[in-house]
Amino acid sequence: MNTPKILAPAGDKNSFLAAIAAGCDAIYCGLKLFSARMEAENFSTEELARLTQLAKSRHIEVYVALNSIIKESELEKVYKILSKLCRFVDFDALIVQDLAMIPLARKAGFKKEFYLSTLGNCTFPSGLKTSDLLGFKRVVLPRELTIDEIKEMGQNTPKNIELEVFIHGALCYSISGRCYWSSWFGGKSSLRGRCVQPCRRIYEQKGRKKRYFSCMDFSADVLVKILKQIPQITTWKIEGRKKSPHYVYYTVKAYKLLRDEPKKKKEALAYLDYAMGREFSHYNLLSQRIMNPLDHSSETGSGLFAGRIQNPAAPFFITREALIPSDLLRIGFEDEQSHDIQKVSRAVPKKGKFYLTKTSKFKIKKGTPVYIIDRRGSELSTVIKSLNDELAEIPKTSIRPSDNEYKISFSQKPVKQKIRTRELTLSRGRLQNSSASEETGAWISTRGYSVPPSSKNWLWLDPLLFPGEEKICSDYIAKTIKKGAKNFVVNAVWQLSLFKNPTQSNIWAGPFCNITNSMTVNLLKQYGFSGAIVSPELDQETFCSLPQNSELPLGVVIYGNWPLGISRIISKDLKIDQAFTSPMGETAWISKHNSNYFIFPNWYLDLTSKKEVLTKAGFSLFVNIHETIPRGIKMKNRAGLWNWNLKLL
Repeated sequence: MNTPKILAPAGDKNSFLAAIAAGCDAIYCGLKLFSARMEAENFSTEELARLTQLAKSRHIEVYVALNSIIKESELEKVYKILSKLCRFVDFDALIVQDLAMIPLARKAGFKKEFYLSTLGNCTFPSGLKTSDLLGFKRVVLPRELTIDEIKEMGQNTPKNIELEVFIHGALCYSISGRCYWSSWFGGKSSLRGRCVQPCRRIYEQKGRKKRYFSCMDFSADVLVKILKQIPQITTWKIEGRKKSPHYVYYTVKAYKLLRDEPKKKKEALAYLDYAMGREFSHYNLLSQRIMNPLDHSSETGSGLFAGRIQNPAAPFFITREALIPSDLLRIGFEDEQSHDIQKVSRAVPKKGKFYLTKTSKFKIKKGTPVYIIDRRGSELSTVIKSLNDELAEIPKTSIRPSDNEYKISFSQKPVKQKIRTRELTLSRGRLQNSSASEETGAWISTRGYSVPPSSKNWLWLDPLLFPGEEKICSDYIAKTIKKGAKNFVVNAVWQLSLFKNPTQSNIWAGPFCNITNSMTVNLLKQYGFSGAIVSPELDQETFCSLPQNSELPLGVVIYGNWPLGISRIISKDLKIDQAFTSPMGETAWISKHNSNYFIFPNWYLDLTSKKEVLTKAGFSLFVNIHETIPRGIKMKNRAGLWNWNLKLL
């Protein structure tokens, strides 16, 4: 029977050592830059060089996650980082979402494997063919799939591709690669590892305040026995690069037991309970018994919920879990400025009283939740100390800058010529009548894939396509091409596989492909794309520098409704097409399209005042996206420049 690898997260040195101590098969980690978990401590090249030697001495593989999107101005910096990494660190694979990482890493001398991050959003079977074509050896599947959908992905996996699935850890409300919430609300992009987790906050709808979007954690626990039966799944992934060494150690030990000694499931489940995560569910895994992670009675702050503050004058709480010396407690939610961290100095039994040992500069309210966020138990402390001693014996690596000069090279230089600009209006209803200077587009899933095609109209594929919808979509595409349709926009690069002869159509990469640099654009040209609509979350500098080195014509979403995020789930307490409000007074609503939920803010993305600047920079296609505004939603008159005047973080 298939024996999948257990892949452990590491956000700092002690978590890395905890993963080794627990006996994982592989570890994934990030550098100080260009990681999708920039809030974790992460690693320097010097530190990772020694840690990797220690891991290799125990036959443990190491994967480096450089899974951030890259801005045009960062290509040289990424190349230099990759050059140092390839020269001084003996690692096994790169986990990436931005396609530019492939030519950059190859140029830097990387000769091992590329794994497609879940942020790359490969969500349907035939998309795996495109992943194979582009050079990926493994695809990390999204957490939102059911076991039946995962089996279908497995049955259609090319022989050169492996699958990796998440088995435990935190859940985002939005689907990976389809969340712009943090970027919209403050310029910190989740696609660049800077997410401030706005989905964890309290929102209000019709006077009711709740954490409508805050999910329980995910755990496959005993259901991994079914995943083990799918031979294409070679790796089980534990989420948690921001989690403690204690979490890493006990989740790895739990899943090793569930994989190797399933009869010891009670012991394994006890380890998971002891790992100090949030309450968890099976989420979508069992198609016949879906568990909505938003339907919870417990608190969903990170860490293990331990109790609530009583008597604010002399605050204490009755602990639901036994506390041991050196436990770290967080008082309050991590997204609240008033939260505090305290260290346990003495043992407290379950149901015992724990009095806060220091005063906070913020007034503590009655009912404030308390979480255990780290535990320095004697067993783990002993093994980490031993591994630290062993690490100290490994000579430090002297890291020197690469002598290789970085220079962007193209298969052909972009041809500078007078650009004919075009306007495209995209809608979900009937195709609008357009003027001679304006073109129209429609989401092809509208009205059950019955949008009438024409040679002039643009047909847009949804930003999410799951296994059950793939055949409907591909059949529709084939039918419309026979009827004369020529212009298509795909919103995941992997959707190229839905076209039998891509070069015979005018296929553009859409804005949900999250394109942020010319190297990605030029790579897409090699695979038959005719143009690219860049990510609308860019800053002015990146927008204006992109066309200079791009070999394809470029487009931009200049006006319209852009989502904060897209999800497969909704809280039973939240009504669609009705306004809800954030703690900062921002208003949004949720609309359902097909089986997915789109969250829209009540103000427009609006770069129309920058059209002349964008035209001079070299953009030729300007897209207006129109969604139906629900009755009762008032659109706010506010600047919709998004990150134009910011430095996208």
